[in-house]
Amino acid sequence: MSSGTPAPVDSAHDTADLARFGYKQELKRTLGTFSSFAVAFSYISPSTGIFTLYALGLSFIGPAFFWTWPLVFLGQLMVALNFAELSSHYPVAGSVFQWTKYLAGRPYAWFTGWIYLFAGVITVTAVVVTLPIALIPALNGMGIAMENSLNNQRLVAAVTLVLITVLNIYGVRLVAIVNNTGVVFEILGMVVFAGILAAFHNRQGAGVIFNTGGQSVTFSSFTAAMFMSLFVIYGFDTASTLAEETRDPRREAPKAVLASIIGAFVIGVIFLWGTLMAVPDIKEAVAKGMGPAQIIEANFSPFMATTYLLVVAAAIFVCCLSIMTSTIRLAFGMARDGQLPLSSRLAKVSPTLHTPIGACVAVGLLAAVPLLQYAGAAYIAIAATGMIYLSYLLGNMATLRARLAGWPRAKAPFSLGQWGTIVNILALVWGGAMLVNFGYPRACCNPRPTETMSGDAQLLNFHSGFLNSVPVLWTVFGGILLLGAVYYFGVQAKKPFTEVVVPADQ
Repeated sequence: MSSGTPAPVDSAHDTADLARFGYKQELKRTLGTFSSFAVAFSYISPSTGIFTLYALGLSFIGPAFFWTWPLVFLGQLMVALNFAELSSHYPVAGSVFQWTKYLAGRPYAWFTGWIYLFAGVITVTAVVVTLPIALIPALNGMGIAMENSLNNQRLVAAVTLVLITVLNIYGVRLVAIVNNTGVVFEILGMVVFAGILAAFHNRQGAGVIFNTGGQSVTFSSFTAAMFMSLFVIYGFDTASTLAEETRDPRREAPKAVLASIIGAFVIGVIFLWGTLMAVPDIKEAVAKGMGPAQIIEANFSPFMATTYLLVVAAAIFVCCLSIMTSTIRLAFGMARDGQLPLSSRLAKVSPTLHTPIGACVAVGLLAAVPLLQYAGAAYIAIAATGMIYLSYLLGNMATLRARLAGWPRAKAPFSLGQWGTIVNILALVWGGAMLVNFGYPRACCNPRPTETMSGDAQLLNFHSGFLNSVPVLWTVFGGILLLGAVYYFGVQAKKPFTEVVVPADQ
């Protein structure tokens, strides 16, 4: 479906609907069905997460790590179903923050929004530092010599951050055009490469997904191998975050939420299975921690291997763009309610570009902060993913509490009906279990800075004996919560409270 300017009658209806929540239409409604799906799909971006942590899953339980993919999908599908219903009831910018604002108390909603905002910011950083891991080898394959060092990775990440910030400043329509094109190439690229591998380079057979590569599959090793899948399958609520720029969001946002997670799952199954069948030597792949790039290189010519890396790099760039767009809308939604420092500047929308330029710049600057102490993409990915799952858990807790109190009082275009409470509880059980999985201290997935993940010298250094002995995720959680508590109780709680406008039929 076209993502062009909606018909005036549709625009008027959506504007009136938004006004019921106390907001005027400032952002531009230019997203159609495919664009709404594409922006959520590119946030998930199966090629990005699979490329980043494929080797981690393979090294723990061999090709059998494939089974973590459907398990994580089912768990996250419960979350997505819950969020799809929320999207249909609250078509406003900000997703988890907005939902908790309408369903929970003021402090709870604020802290949920604060955590989710920084989760988005760190996720932006995690993905921009992933891009050079694919782009630098691709440049080398084209004869442009560039060492794949941490300094060069940081440089490429910084340039990427500037580019996606500028693109977001110039409007969601431009972002949608780049995003739609990128999603098409990502889907085709992953399916084509996987299909060729399975058809012409099938070295292990279809049963490879039951092969452990000589590794012992235990509860501990399986939950560690899950991290690749956990890092991929989230961000489907992006379609909700862009509700104020989507035509008929009460219907289209829920469709996009569910289509994005289901689409990513199917594409991921095809790609994972195809690449695993093409592994030359399973035990060697497990020992060396081979990733998709090495598997492609072992089966294709240098030209095709470089082409694959370029496809992945393009997908990662689009993923960066989408994640920043989503995070900017969250910052805008909170600032519009006066919930952030410098809210008036962050909430100001350009009358010509129809974008919150202050929020764009702020998110870009905050995402650059972790680059000052850059020690590799894996550290940032751990922090980003853990923060996102905590945000989702807080959102689902508020929703279950509201359900038990009688919400929803009216049906929306998308409704779970009598299954709502059951789905909500399953989402909570899943989210709580995975948060424990994230938080458990271990060198592979939540290391202390003194526990280098590469076996080399210590790369991450907080310049504090205490902080260097604390697992990375704990430090990030604690730092963001402490900063939030100081600001909230020192400033935000003292501001006049504006009553939340909730339409009577919600």
